[in-house]
This record gives sequence, C-alpha cells and structure tokens, in this order.
Amino acid sequence: MKPPQGKGMEWVVEASGCPPEALKDRRRLAALFRAVVQDLGLHPVGPIRWHRFPGPGGLTGFWMLKESHLACHTFPEFGSACFNLFCCRPRPDWDWAKACRLRLKSRRVRIRRLARPYARP
Repeated sequence: MKPPQGKGMEWVVEASGCPPEALKDRRRLAALFRAVVQDLGLHPVGPIRWHRFPGPGGLTGFWMLKESHLACHTFPEFGSACFNLFCCRPRPDWDWAKACRLRLKSRRVRIRRLARPYARP
C-alpha cells in the first residue's frame, strides 16, 4: 500500500531592474504582500514583520501564514527584490510578474514554481 502523500507549493521570485526608491518603500511591499494573501486565500497569523537596513540597504519582510510563510528581501543598490512564498497545499498560480511590474516597476521577473512533496515515513 502506498503511503499518503501531501504536496506543498513554493514560489521563488526575483524581480530586477527596479528603481531603488520602490525597493525602500515599505508601503509598496506591504501592498504586494496583502494582494498575494488576499488573492490566494491565505491566512496570516500575525502582522508583517519588517527590518530596514541602514544606508543604501533595503528591507526584509516576513509574514507568517497558517499555510507557511511569505518573505521578501530587497536590494536597492542592485535594483532587485527576492520573494519566497511557501504553501503547505497546492495553490493556483499567481501573476507575480504583473504585480512586480505594477508595484515595483521591475523590468524583469523570474518565477520558479516548485512542488514540495512530502510523505509519511
């Protein structure tokens, strides 16, 4: 008999060619986080946590979800942002490219969607 299996989904997103000011704007990033959570029907378990780096540095954001987490790291000095969304169950694709272009003015967006299978031992 085959053991029961589950499959999570993970998105690794890299947005580049972004203006530095967009990558330092916590409101823009929070709006993007809220859009992901709302559109995919995810459930936060607390507030978004932010860390702002000094000088030309960017922001790190983390939102713990019942389904796992959503995180970002921005690098204004390189014009790039990295996002990671992990969900314990499959979810439909989300238009990361459109959201990053709209909210961060990114010129390029690379999206990797990874199945994260797991099974009982």
